[in-house]
Amino acid sequence: MAATLIDGKALAAKIKEQVRLQVELKQNVRESAEALPRKPGLAVILVGDDPASRVYVTSKRKDCEECGFYSEEYALPAETTQKQLLDLVNELNGREDIDGILVQLPLPKGLDEREVLLAINPAKDVDCFHPYNVGQLTIGTPVFQPCTPGGVMEMLREYGIDPAGKRCVVLGRSNIVGKPMALLLLHAHGTVVLCHSRTPDMKELAASADILVSAVGKTGLVTAGMVKEGAVVIDVAMNRNEAGKLCGDVCFEEAAAKASYITPVPGGVGPMTRAMLMKNTLTAAKLHQGVE
Repeated sequence: MAATLIDGKALAAKIKEQVRLQVELKQNVRESAEALPRKPGLAVILVGDDPASRVYVTSKRKDCEECGFYSEEYALPAETTQKQLLDLVNELNGREDIDGILVQLPLPKGLDEREVLLAINPAKDVDCFHPYNVGQLTIGTPVFQPCTPGGVMEMLREYGIDPAGKRCVVLGRSNIVGKPMALLLLHAHGTVVLCHSRTPDMKELAASADILVSAVGKTGLVTAGMVKEGAVVIDVAMNRNEAGKLCGDVCFEEAAAKASYITPVPGGVGPMTRAMLMKNTLTAAKLHQGVE
């Protein structure tokens, strides 16, 4: 069988179009932010010195600058106690100039992540992790969009991909990506299958998908045999291969030869996650300031 040519020019055009979408989203947010009585405010809490978390926090600060937001960063030592962290969250809950509170996960061992997330005022929960906001999402009346799944839905809309009536298969059932991703696709009238580690026929189910979203965190999980001809393939995972290079779950070259649309890693879903955080912070600011 002759090898399928990887069209680098077409792929580069797709990637640049995705970048344009991210920039356009931020520009739209900035225009709205300037119409508010005060700048939207985002507080980011980082506990410990995890290098990946530090990169994410720095990126979020830059995003705030681009969108015209006010931001504060709290870099706490790994030895921070549960009480100290909860006291800071409660202080930020009471600040009128702070619209969103983000606690960077994972937290160091010894800290109760669930208790911390529950302590955040749901009206400032711009990550959409609080049970109140998860419940609103479940019944189809979300205040905020879960950042990564919401970013995926924005990309589908931008490219004219309508999940309605399509078979949508999500790999991974995490609270952050898998479950809310399945809900958003369901709300968009997709026929949704949620696969996980106990799903015996995951490969067959994946191969039946019109829209395949992988969020497992396992390099090389999705091979060509799991991709239907013409499928839309969304790779949410962020892994490192044996050479230390960033990659997703999907064997990119194999899948790209069969897919109609595919997201790269890096440069695909990741930047959209951050853009949706900005959109959620703007939503919170509008609610707090009584702006439609």
